[in-house]
Amino acid sequence: MLTPIGTPVPRGMMARVSELSRRAVLRLGAGAALGAAGAYAIGASVTGTPATAPPVSMTGVGSPLPPLAPPPPSPPAPTYVSGSFSSAARGGITTNWAIARPPGQTAPLRPVIALHGKDSDAASVMAGGVERGLAQAVAAGLPPFAVVAVDGGGGYWHGRASGDDAGAMVLDELLPMLAGQGLDTSRVGFLGWSMGGYGALLLGGRLGPARTAAICAVSPALWTSPGAAAPGAFDGAQDYAANSVWGMPELGSIPIRIDCGNGDPFASATEQFIAQLPTPPAGGFSPGGHDSAFWNSQLPAEIEWLAPLLVA
Repeated sequence: MLTPIGTPVPRGMMARVSELSRRAVLRLGAGAALGAAGAYAIGASVTGTPATAPPVSMTGVGSPLPPLAPPPPSPPAPTYVSGSFSSAARGGITTNWAIARPPGQTAPLRPVIALHGKDSDAASVMAGGVERGLAQAVAAGLPPFAVVAVDGGGGYWHGRASGDDAGAMVLDELLPMLAGQGLDTSRVGFLGWSMGGYGALLLGGRLGPARTAAICAVSPALWTSPGAAAPGAFDGAQDYAANSVWGMPELGSIPIRIDCGNGDPFASATEQFIAQLPTPPAGGFSPGGHDSAFWNSQLPAEIEWLAPLLVA
């Protein structure tokens, strides 16, 4: 399953999803579960002259055409594919990406864009077999969706003075590319940890409620002022103000979930951020710190929350 901040996930990280009770699945809404529970056939049968039609007079022009065979069904999309591109938004940096899907999918799936934390990358997010976790989630009754990870560097998912703008890379380069990979990018979700949690709020808000189905920010790296920010998170007070998620009006119209450990150093700022949102988000505070143990413990409930919103 998703492995935040570079720590490989044990093989059983998504086992909890497969243990969802029937009652938990029903709470997702029967319509959402049934509406995207399986693949659909592509193409329709086209026939020519019926076999029972009267014989055609032979005039030397030729014999009648036989009935056309129906087109073959589309093969299922691969459960895992990866690649790279040269990102203009990041100053020409070679940027790696990866897509995981549940097995047997022939219809375009909507993706969750998984944003890594500082000192991590797309490979770290995907380590441990995300596609296996997606298969378990769908088997438990959740609507199918894809997970996409991409290298974002350490610039906190926004434009920097260095010329590296990982946020523009995601919105202007990655999303259009995903449409060419057979994904439905008309609406997407965002999931991120720490630096990526802040990035999920920022990029989800910038993409807007028409296209952002949901945002899940886990232990988001939030600061109440530019002076309180960690070194390197922003280029200064002006950069902080230009890329602040505090008071961002678009976030009031997007379903949001925020999970944070009580012992997390960002807990106080996260509490204040939640208080200024017009609608209380899903999720909440529970025992834990700013580490993979807490993040992995939250994943089953986060996936259960995200999946139905993507297909709504």
